[in-house]
Amino acid sequence: MTGTAAPERPARAGTRAWLGLAVLALPTLLLSVDNTVLFLAMPHLAADLDPGPVQLLWIMDVYGFMIAGFLVPMGALGDRIGRRRLLLYGAVAFGAASALAAYASSAEMLIAARILLGLSGATLMPSSLALVSTMFRDERQRTLAIGVFTGCFMGGAALGPVVGGALLEHFWWGSVFLIGVPVMMLLLAAAPLLPESRAPGGGRIDLASVALSLAAAFPVVYGLKEFAEDPARPAPYAVLAAGTAFGYLFVRRQRALADPLLDLRLLRSRTFSVALGVLLATNVLSGGLYLFASRFLQTGEGLSPLDSGLWLTLPALAMVAGSLLAPLTARRVRPGTLIAGGMVPAAGGFLVAGFGDGIGPLMAGLTIGFLGLSPVAALGIALVVGAAPDERAGAASAVAETSGEFGIAFGIASLGSIGGAAYTALVALPPGAPEAAGESLEGAVAAAEGLPPEPAAALLSAARDAFLGGFGVVTVVAAAMLAGLAVLAATALRHLPPIGAGDH
Repeated sequence: MTGTAAPERPARAGTRAWLGLAVLALPTLLLSVDNTVLFLAMPHLAADLDPGPVQLLWIMDVYGFMIAGFLVPMGALGDRIGRRRLLLYGAVAFGAASALAAYASSAEMLIAARILLGLSGATLMPSSLALVSTMFRDERQRTLAIGVFTGCFMGGAALGPVVGGALLEHFWWGSVFLIGVPVMMLLLAAAPLLPESRAPGGGRIDLASVALSLAAAFPVVYGLKEFAEDPARPAPYAVLAAGTAFGYLFVRRQRALADPLLDLRLLRSRTFSVALGVLLATNVLSGGLYLFASRFLQTGEGLSPLDSGLWLTLPALAMVAGSLLAPLTARRVRPGTLIAGGMVPAAGGFLVAGFGDGIGPLMAGLTIGFLGLSPVAALGIALVVGAAPDERAGAASAVAETSGEFGIAFGIASLGSIGGAAYTALVALPPGAPEAAGESLEGAVAAAEGLPPEPAAALLSAARDAFLGGFGVVTVVAAAMLAGLAVLAATALRHLPPIGAGDH
């Protein structure tokens, strides 16, 4: 009598793997802190280094450009040479670049350090996530570990303004960069806890593919940022068109290669492609809504960057909590149902934020909204990485994280433009108000500084009402998108059972 043996259940990870996860959480937390901490330090370093306007933009933006551009090449490189090896190389480079940035004596030196920080950061992110997926073979444990990993990234975003504010209270601006040195030293010391993993028989990196990926990524991210600044100018459209053209050439080359930099066959998996699409779309919403909240707190309510950062920790911490709870809930509830179910209260929360009045309703609505989106953050990444074969873990991790970079950039550009157009249409300028006040809330605040008290108050009231009206329009768009995404997740992911259901 013969029979088919049941597939062997993957071995559960032990203490060493969980300690390894704690080690990998360090660079994740730091990279996220680095994304937000510079906003508070900018006035201090600007006074010290006296950068020009263009240099100031480079200092702010080049870090994100480098990460977005190099995530996919570095993910593929880790698959070939070893993810732990690349992680350690990146840790050394990131620590050195952090020290260089901390003690920069000129704007040019700081820009160079920020370029190195972005380049080394692009090695850390996909390597860390790929190692998590290979250390935790059991589906339930892997999903929980990725939830912890995602929670650390969101926690870093919440901690950035707080940490930066505390450091700047007592030290010079370079201290916000210097925290990277001991963190990377600790990562290097704890490296023996991490296993090495790579793709078996991985070939050489196709340099033409690398060049095409960079030629696509850099213009798209730059064009989206420029579009968010001023959608009326033709330059952003030309840059976006160039990036899209190079993206088309990149895709064509990947289809022709036997060992591509990015294996497009991954998109044939419904789980991979739908989870990636939902992840990208929710990053669009979170990036755009976070920008509006920050602008309202600082410009509309006149809060300091530190106070604004403290308020914005509430939605970030809600997403951290949800990222930890979602993998546990997904053991009993289908992932598609859980993701779709979270979008319903998220849509309601964003509408409360958009149509409430004052900081209280705004932050309450955003906190509910981000909590509702947290299953996407945790389970979406787990589904994308879990749907890829082990030899493509680094590339899949890079694609998941690239969706975050592009999603946030596109969210700021697209939702910012919608809100800006609504502001222009809704604002009722009092007689004698400067024309610039009708273009943005920031323009109105600047214009009010040169007016007598009574006209200034009238202008600020009209501008604040128009801004909130525009924010309301944006939240309606967000709620409509979430309704569509909920239907997509509930139907396209309905074939997925609860996490680990097949292990019993």
